[in-house]
Amino acid sequence: MSDTVPPGRRLERAALERVILRAAQLQAGSRSLEDGLSEDDVLSLGAEVGIPAPYLRQALMEEQMRASMPAERSLAAWLSGPRFAAAERTVSGTTDEIGQALEYWMAEGELLIVKRRLAGQTTWEPRRGTMASLKRSFRMGGRDYVLARTREVAAQVSSIAEQRVYVRLAADVGNVRRERLGGATALVTLGAATTGVLMLLGFALPIAVLAVPAAGAGALAVARGYPRELEKAKVALEQILDRLEHGEIKVPSPKDRQRGLPGLERLADEIRRSFRP
Repeated sequence: MSDTVPPGRRLERAALERVILRAAQLQAGSRSLEDGLSEDDVLSLGAEVGIPAPYLRQALMEEQMRASMPAERSLAAWLSGPRFAAAERTVSGTTDEIGQALEYWMAEGELLIVKRRLAGQTTWEPRRGTMASLKRSFRMGGRDYVLARTREVAAQVSSIAEQRVYVRLAADVGNVRRERLGGATALVTLGAATTGVLMLLGFALPIAVLAVPAAGAGALAVARGYPRELEKAKVALEQILDRLEHGEIKVPSPKDRQRGLPGLERLADEIRRSFRP
């Protein structure tokens, strides 16, 4: 008989999670998990079972962000989709380096302006003004400036190890959803009004009411078009993380910024270049 232990069956994800949780409970010993554990307790337990601290810190960050994202059970969410687009990743660098790169890119690459600076989080909103509107209209640099159409963009940058940071970006696309649903409501109202007018003009009821289902179908199509907008916002966030991961965002020094063209002159130069063959 072979003294080699035969391999057991493979565990599915749900079973694996239960096993890990039970192992943590056994490892915790007399400590009760019913009331939860502090972050220090989690890191201590992880060290005892051999899980590297950076992975635990990242998992903690992801769980905190998941808990902070409001759950939507509204009619608007059911009809069209969630209000927020989000993306997250760990990248190389320090919190200062990544924070500066994000601030520079949000301003120059996305046409956003800082709204608030909170502990561990910065939020941006679309930049207003003639120059920003012209850049968006002419799609300067071949960009669509998708995030400039959102209500707000938030970023959290947290250190999880030396030269490794966790970055989570979230875009509030609630304004786009509201516009879509407003358009859908207007179509339904128009359909009902059209039916009333046709009936007043003497059209037969079966013909007059055709405007209602037609308007309803159009309204549903308008509302259901929102997921495409949500996906565009998510792709834009992922592209920012791609740039951070590959070190493509180069923040110019203050001297280089001062030597740059004045705002209007730079805008005119970008417009001229956009029309060149």
